[in-house]
Amino acid sequence: MSRGLRNCNPGNIRRSRVRYRGEVIPSRDVEFKEFATMAYGYRAMFVLLDTYRRRYGLITIRQMLSRYAPPEENFTESYIRIVSQRTGIDADRRVNTRLASDMIPIVRAMSEVENGVAAILEDVEEGWKLYIDE
Repeated sequence: MSRGLRNCNPGNIRRSRVRYRGEVIPSRDVEFKEFATMAYGYRAMFVLLDTYRRRYGLITIRQMLSRYAPPEENFTESYIRIVSQRTGIDADRRVNTRLASDMIPIVRAMSEVENGVAAILEDVEEGWKLYIDE
């Protein structure tokens, strides 16, 4: 089982001072956050990507993933290409972080890249509900 799945953190969000709903504190992992359920882990991904839009003006898959998975640590261009292909959303098209038809496929594809296995759609959708119903 991948680290992200073991931590219920399908996006492999690193530990930081930012606190998310459903986060297990302290995380048993010294580098990455841990969540109570996969849905809360997916919710955190939706929140983080929306924060990128609001705080930094990042509005495309390319812009968001260049920050999320910087080239110093990742094969960023490959990550972008895979997410774009899996979603059918051009990497340079504006995405709406408050629109399920944009974000559920993006986060689902990101989870697959991060963990090497397909995400369970019901978990992603439950994370979306937790995020959007706030």
